[in-house]
Amino acid sequence: MESSRPENAPDLQASAATAFCRRMLPRVSRTFALNIPVLPAPLDIVVTVAYLLCRIADTIEDESAAPDDERAAQLAELTRVAELGSSWQPAARALAARIAGSLRREAPDAERDLCLGLPHVLVCYAAQPSWSHGHVVKCIRAMTTGMAELTASNGVPQGLANLDETLLYCHYVAGTVGEMLTALFIGYSPACREHSDFLAANAGSFGRALQLTNILQDVHADMERGSCWLPRTALSRHGLTPKQLVDPAYREQALALLDDLIAVAHREAQAAFEYTLRIPKSETGIRTFCLWPLFNAVLTLRALQGNREAFGPKRVKIQRSMVKLVMSVTSALVGFDRALRLTFKGATMGLAREVSPALD
Repeated sequence: MESSRPENAPDLQASAATAFCRRMLPRVSRTFALNIPVLPAPLDIVVTVAYLLCRIADTIEDESAAPDDERAAQLAELTRVAELGSSWQPAARALAARIAGSLRREAPDAERDLCLGLPHVLVCYAAQPSWSHGHVVKCIRAMTTGMAELTASNGVPQGLANLDETLLYCHYVAGTVGEMLTALFIGYSPACREHSDFLAANAGSFGRALQLTNILQDVHADMERGSCWLPRTALSRHGLTPKQLVDPAYREQALALLDDLIAVAHREAQAAFEYTLRIPKSETGIRTFCLWPLFNAVLTLRALQGNREAFGPKRVKIQRSMVKLVMSVTSALVGFDRALRLTFKGATMGLAREVSPALD
C-alpha cells in the first residue's frame, strides 16, 4: 500500500517551523526582532534560529528553578541535540519538556513557549545551509559550557569575583554570539572575508558591550532571581553588598559603582563600533544589523548614567521614538564612515572616561 504522505512533507514541516521561529523572535527580543530582518537571505533566518537556540540556553541559566547540576545537564543536552545526530528529534522533545518543567513559576510566558518549541527551532535550524551548522554548534557549546562552569564555581547571589569574571560571563553569554555572527558573516560574504582577521579579533567586544549594558539595566530583576553578575571587587571598592545595590539608602555609592561599570561598557562599545566600520560598505544589511543595537546600547548607557532609578524595579530604557530615530539616522548614514563617527561621538557624549585601574 502506497503512503499518503505528500512528497514535500519535510518541506512543509520546515516551513511551519520557520513560521514558528519568526513568530517567536519578537516575543523574546525587541532588539533582534528589529535588526535581524535587515540581514540578507539566508542570513536572516540562520541568525534567527541561532539566536533562539542561544536564548533557550540563556533561559535555562536565568529562569530555571532546577539545581545547578540539573541546569548544567540541560545545557549539555541542548548542545548535543543541536549537533543533529541520530535520534535528535525525540531527544529534543524530551529536553523541551524537561526545560519547561524546571522553569520558575514567574518565568515569562514567551520564554516558556520558546523552550517548549525547541523541536520546531531545531527543525528550522536543520533546514539551513550546512555551512552554518558548525558555527552555531560551536557557539552553543562554548556558551553552555562556560555558563555551567562559571555559575557552578561562583556564588552568583554575592556577585562574581572581579571584573575579569564579569566580562568572562558577558563573553560566554554574548561574546560567543558575536564570534558566531562574525563567522556567519565571513562564511556568507566574500567582502567580509577580506577583513576576517580584524573582525574575528574584535568580535567578542560587540557581545560584551551589549551584555554588560543589559546587566546594568537588570540589576534589580537579577537580584529578585537571586543573581548578581557585578564584580565583588568593584562592589567592595564602593562599600557595597549586592543587597545594598537596591537599597535607596546606598544610592550614592551605587551610582558611583554604576559610573565605573559604564566606563567599561563604553570601552567595549567603542571597540564594537570599530568592528562595525570594518564591515564592507557593500554589505549594508550586515552593517545596519550591527549599528542599530550598538547605538541603542550606548544611548541606554547615557540614560543609566547618574539615574537614581537605575537600581529600582522599573527597567531604565530609551524611548521607542529614540529607537526609531536611531534606525532612521543610521540607515541613512550606513555607507558614510565619517558621518557615522561623528554621530557615534554625539551618542556617546559624556560616557568617555578612563576605566578605573582598580577595576582592571
